[in-house]
Amino acid sequence: MRRAVSLLLSALVAGGVALGAAPAAWAHNVLISSDPKDGAELATGPREVTLTFDQPVQAGERFNTLTVTSADGTRWEDQAEPTVRDNSVIFPVRELGPAGEYTLGYRILSADGHPVSGSLKFTTTTAAQGTPVPASESATRDASGGDSGGGVPVWVWIVGAVVLLGGGVFFALRGGGDGADR
Repeated sequence: MRRAVSLLLSALVAGGVALGAAPAAWAHNVLISSDPKDGAELATGPREVTLTFDQPVQAGERFNTLTVTSADGTRWEDQAEPTVRDNSVIFPVRELGPAGEYTLGYRILSADGHPVSGSLKFTTTTAAQGTPVPASESATRDASGGDSGGGVPVWVWIVGAVVLLGGGVFFALRGGGDGADR
């Protein structure tokens, strides 16, 4: 009986530790600053966009994407890969076109493997001479994962650990001992 109680207490302590640590793992990256800032009014469009998050960002081909869309739906993002520096991602942006409102749609891959997405807006007051992304390139980028998810959610790992722990406790309680405890 002592063995069963000992195993049960060990399992409860281990489960408590696992669940106590879980909220930190569920916290995904949060955007803490951007350049340009959301709602900014700029004379001309930025040549790059910097997004800074509260946690590190994973680097890799097509992990982190940015779309730059004008009010009429025309796309203006650069096709080059962004630069990741710890918590910041720097996206190149091609020269923009007409003055007006632009929406930055981003998706980054957080350190825990979860995609995090959001959007910002800014307005330009002076028209530029840029050319938009050709429709064929824009469609190719979307088809190659421009807005798709990635990574395995952390809850899958937690559920797996709980199932393994529960199974181990079950078999330890059923299989061990000399039969006198049953």
